[in-house]
Amino acid sequence: MDDSELLQVKTKTSGQVVFVVAGLVLTLILLSQITTQTEWTEKARNIGSQPRLWPAIALITMLGGFAIHFRLMRRRKPNALDWVEARRWAEPLEYLLWFLVYVAAVPRLGFLPMSILFACALTYRLGYRSRMGLMIAALFAVAMVVLFKGLLGVNIPGAQIYEFLPASVRTFFLVYL
Repeated sequence: MDDSELLQVKTKTSGQVVFVVAGLVLTLILLSQITTQTEWTEKARNIGSQPRLWPAIALITMLGGFAIHFRLMRRRKPNALDWVEARRWAEPLEYLLWFLVYVAAVPRLGFLPMSILFACALTYRLGYRSRMGLMIAALFAVAMVVLFKGLLGVNIPGAQIYEFLPASVRTFFLVYL
């Protein structure tokens, strides 16, 4: 058995400790907030139609599952491979941040400019740094704006930056860009 096979065998269980403990903590936090986030109403016809019942059942089931899993684990302290695996899970959160910045910037700078900027920036970030790759990304962004605003008629708020444009141009930008 060579080193790659040993590493593969070890990584089948790596990250379990971190995942289970994170699941336990998150479930406990959610369960502690259930009384403020859901209600128990007198108007419900039966217990099955109570707004708090099914979220509570789901969270209690999750808590039980994570607790049993934690109890049955052979090793309960994270090691280096666990943290390597946890870092792999956290890597996609970068794209969540990209999306949140995009959503926050669109009402200020506009749908078309931000779409072009973010498509090119993400393309560059993913390693496609040629001029052709960036041009394709920009064309894709323009096509998405045409599709969503022009063809589908999706209402996207106009940008604050458009307020500085002359009235006739501003109307065009607000409606089409």
